[in-house]
Amino acid sequence: MDFSSFLTSLGTSFVIFLMLMCLFTWLSRRPGNNVIYYPNRILKGLDPYESIRVTRNPFDWIREAFSSTESDVIRMSGVDSAVYFVFLTTVLGIFVLGGVVLLPVLLPVAATAHGSLKANDTISKGSFDDLDKLAMGHIPEKAPRLWAFLAATYWISFVAYCLLWKAYRHVSDMRATALMSAEVKNEQFAILVRDIPPPPEGETRKEQVDSYFKTIYPETFYRSMVVTDNKKVNKIYEELEGYRKKLARAEVIYEESKKTGNPEGTRPTVKTGFLGLFGKKVDALEYYDEKIHDLIPKLEAEQKVTLKDKQQRSALIFFNNRKAAAAASQSLHATMVDAWTVLDAPEPRQLIWTNLPKKFYNRQLRQYLIYFLVFFTIFFYMIPIGFVSALTTLANLRKVLPFLKVIVDQPALKTVLEAYLPQLALIIFLALLPKFLLFLSKAEGIPSESHAQRAASGKFFYFSVLNVFIGVTISSTLFTELKAIEKKPNSIIDTLANNLPGSATFFLTFVALKFFVGYGLELSRIVPLIIFHLKRKYLCKTEAEVREAWTPGDLGYTTRVPGDLLIATIVLCYSVIAPIIIPFGVAYFGLAWLVFRNQVLKVYVPSYESYGRMWPHIHNRIVAALFLYQVTMFGYFGTKRFYYAPLIIPLLIITLIFGFVCGRKHYRFFQSPALEVVSHEVKETLNMELVFRSFIPASLSSDKADEDQFEDALSQVSRSGSTL
Repeated sequence: MDFSSFLTSLGTSFVIFLMLMCLFTWLSRRPGNNVIYYPNRILKGLDPYESIRVTRNPFDWIREAFSSTESDVIRMSGVDSAVYFVFLTTVLGIFVLGGVVLLPVLLPVAATAHGSLKANDTISKGSFDDLDKLAMGHIPEKAPRLWAFLAATYWISFVAYCLLWKAYRHVSDMRATALMSAEVKNEQFAILVRDIPPPPEGETRKEQVDSYFKTIYPETFYRSMVVTDNKKVNKIYEELEGYRKKLARAEVIYEESKKTGNPEGTRPTVKTGFLGLFGKKVDALEYYDEKIHDLIPKLEAEQKVTLKDKQQRSALIFFNNRKAAAAASQSLHATMVDAWTVLDAPEPRQLIWTNLPKKFYNRQLRQYLIYFLVFFTIFFYMIPIGFVSALTTLANLRKVLPFLKVIVDQPALKTVLEAYLPQLALIIFLALLPKFLLFLSKAEGIPSESHAQRAASGKFFYFSVLNVFIGVTISSTLFTELKAIEKKPNSIIDTLANNLPGSATFFLTFVALKFFVGYGLELSRIVPLIIFHLKRKYLCKTEAEVREAWTPGDLGYTTRVPGDLLIATIVLCYSVIAPIIIPFGVAYFGLAWLVFRNQVLKVYVPSYESYGRMWPHIHNRIVAALFLYQVTMFGYFGTKRFYYAPLIIPLLIITLIFGFVCGRKHYRFFQSPALEVVSHEVKETLNMELVFRSFIPASLSSDKADEDQFEDALSQVSRSGSTL
């Protein structure tokens, strides 16, 4: 890519962002769009414009974002969202403090060097333009000026150490404050038990569990809830709910028909066959009502059978104070590792019920198999990534698809395609993967949704780094230097190191495209807006259907965090080699902070709360990115024949020690709640019955009062300890 194409890409992206921002200002002020731009506030019962100054200024949302506090974020979207902003602020701080030193020092040092630029030192794929003179590649081999770049490597590293340590302490304090809150959090009064041994002869699983924990915790044990096989009851419940929704929809259609000139209205009909497309045509209202009345007793009967006969090897144990629950979740209950395994309970909405009964060694085996499968997924994805990277260059497209010559040879179109085509292909390619990785993570037997998303996020990060950052660099090198490698295979390491700067402008454009166009689309919410209005006009009939159409979902940590970490890794690794990338990293994370501050306060609704458990994983991956950056610099200093390149080795050792110390000092608190934190008493009147019932799956809950539907599943021990 030449310099004009780069500027075209950057300028076009910026103009698109400004247009989308103006569009957001106009659309968000229209009352009919409130549910798209303020759903979080609406769901919390707040007025969309409360404490917000309504103006036509397209930059007013920026003032609102800056005026918000961390407490506002926690109040509206929880601790996990606040932790995400700690991540953005930390990385932004690293690049700002790094750029303050690197840009005024390294750019003049590189620009005033009098070395001869080699082809493999260019940061722009062989076009010797002014950008190359601002990079480390412009420094001659063995030149004393390389000391400045070595010092810059140390500066970035120590800034990262300081800010990451400070961030870890801050997130720990934030988590502690949330957990010691006087507000009743149901999950703090429960633990999850897995790998329950077979019950003694003549004793039910429920009686076994109650007796076991009543003996160990006679004063604080409240009740247990044995996990059951809900597959069949879930199927009946989902069928029943489906007919209830259809009945509500049919009733609305019937009422609307009375307004069309016929006071009696037209009763809707439905075919009873496959998908409502075949079979006998009947009155929809009567048909759905009949189905509902048939399914209700069937569901109640299946609930009793499930609770009595389908108890499994896992249970939720409830305590009458949260300190006892926290202590129990961290205690060793059995002499064998595969019996009575305990951990603190996640939120009821997070539980992955089908994973809870999986046996200990079954989970271990699944984990290793999934890791093996993920390894091969990462490895084999490098082939199509490399193919896409090479194929989407205009020169290769003209060779493979000659009929496109007429189009790609147009000067204006050629410039735009060169700027966007490879990056768009890569972004689309990456969008196909996250759901697959989330599926694999759940298949490991992980018990909660937040844990599964953290696991999927980690897999996606390593995939992104290996296939996007390293993969694009390697593929571009192999395609450009294949003949040289064929003649001298031993030169592959030197060739890869020499060509590392060659992908710099690709990543410059990749970062710019993501933060300008990506964040412009995020802020404007054009796609959700169009989809909502189409659904409301042509598909939605009931209020529930309309609400379902505009419900925004959560922030999407599975893809959001790995995507941001990929950008952090790219900018870190090129921060010294090509310092011009640092302003793009600052712009990316600065704009991310602004845009998502608005979205978290007004749009996204968290689907779970883990009280910052994502942070240790984010921290470890930033440290991994820092280590990769230092390895990259060590290799590149070697290609410059700089005799003092081994001075990078102490940095590698310090990084490993830093990561180890942080984990040993802080990570335990993110695994289990500290007793000094949960020992604070709750101020609200504790209703343990409500705590217990909050964990009952929807398919097993009943509108009936008391415990009638659990009568067959409650042991005498449980009944005797059910009151406070």
